[in-house]
Amino acid sequence: MHVRPRLLIASAVLAALPATVTACSGHPDRPAAPVRSASAPASGSASPSATATPSAPTATPTPAAASASSAAPAKTPAAPPAPATRLSLTAAAPAAGGLKLVRGGPAQEFTVTVRNGNAQAYGHLLIAFQMEPLTGEPGDLPGPAAPFVLERRDPATGAWSAADLRIATDAKPAHLYTGGAALARDAVRTERYRLRATATGPTGSSPLLVYAIDTDAAEGTRADFEHPGHLSLPLTTRRIL
Repeated sequence: MHVRPRLLIASAVLAALPATVTACSGHPDRPAAPVRSASAPASGSASPSATATPSAPTATPTPAAASASSAAPAKTPAAPPAPATRLSLTAAAPAAGGLKLVRGGPAQEFTVTVRNGNAQAYGHLLIAFQMEPLTGEPGDLPGPAAPFVLERRDPATGAWSAADLRIATDAKPAHLYTGGAALARDAVRTERYRLRATATGPTGSSPLLVYAIDTDAAEGTRADFEHPGHLSLPLTTRRIL
């Protein structure tokens, strides 16, 4: 009998069939679904680690805090105004006792300093001089019309020029004076003068009066505005020994 050859043919046919048929689970026409890894996220979905954490809500300032932040800083109180100061007048002579002249001798220099205050400025401030006539001593000849010569030094040129010296027993009204130089607030001005006694003038002692006169002051104004400052400089004249 020829049985063994048929079995060999059947075995050969089964071995030649495709592997895909043997791998089917009974449905050769339906493809197997792909297996997804449990650790891989689905396409398009966010990773749990990329999920945004909600931020804490911003605190709204209370009305009291808002008013405190918008309030202006406290202002420093303004300093009180400086007290008002007035003009002052001083004089300096070479000798401690004032001017000590010798009749017919050399002139003596002295200075007059004006220190203005902060109360007002002056457009024309004049330095004026006056003295009373000397009575003379026994043996003195009658004095000349101008027994003294007063001169002022020009600070710009250094030249000396004649200055007015009024010799009288009465005071000249301030509004009759003219001239003068400007003096600003808190300004200081020093002027140099020299005085000599003529050879035939009288001897004796009489103070030399120095006035600072505001020549811009109108007639009838208060005296302290017309005469912002004044002083008295001792003066003695004697014969040549």
